[in-house]
Amino acid sequence: MLGLIYSIASYFGFLATFVYFAWFTDGRGVPKTVDSGTESGLAATLIVDLGLLLLFGLQHSLMARPRFKRILTRLIPETVERASYVLASSAALLLLIWQWRPLPTVLWSIENPLVSALLWGVNAIGWLGVPAVTFMIDHFNLFGVKQALGAFRKMSFKQTGFVTPLLYKYVRHPMMSSLLIALWVTPHLTVGHLLLSAGMSLYIVIGVHFEERALARELGVAYQAYQASTPKFLPLSGPRPALGDTLMSSPESRRGA
Repeated sequence: MLGLIYSIASYFGFLATFVYFAWFTDGRGVPKTVDSGTESGLAATLIVDLGLLLLFGLQHSLMARPRFKRILTRLIPETVERASYVLASSAALLLLIWQWRPLPTVLWSIENPLVSALLWGVNAIGWLGVPAVTFMIDHFNLFGVKQALGAFRKMSFKQTGFVTPLLYKYVRHPMMSSLLIALWVTPHLTVGHLLLSAGMSLYIVIGVHFEERALARELGVAYQAYQASTPKFLPLSGPRPALGDTLMSSPESRRGA
């Protein structure tokens, strides 16, 4: 029971943190944004902000490694390992929000109300697309709730096959594509927002590279064929033929981040 409560609390904590991060990045609706806070010298600001981005990336990468998972599950039940990862991700993101140093110099600001509204609309689609994509695969498994529920009910859930539903027919990482849209499509960009977007984008590119290497080793020719036929982030070609459901699980449901 405690494991299920822990996993549900971790789940809702992450959702709240993600919503706040979206507003923080866009600079709207919350008291602490990417462009607010105590300003420091340029060198100190870069050291702090780059350090926060590095810490966020290391937490996501190290905790996703099989060796770290094996060590962690010696200390906690395997059924709450994923929820613990989600909780640590929330903590790393909250630390970044709390300690971020602003660089408020404006790089561009769109004053035309129609163009600004259009960009904000695309920005919102990007943020909303991140959680929406998780429902195309196995949302509650990705956030660790399903594992804890299975342990509570003393049952195991059947692993789905390697499937490519909806947006996965067009791009291999639609969740990351949505996040990139949210980070970059904005009518108002400052140096601090640029640094945050660039750092997060670099983590996405590096993280996806290593994730795909692991998936290619694990899934073999099935995933290699998927890589060859489907773009990584941008839907530059039409939908690929559907794969059968008997291979393995979908890419995002197996990702560490």
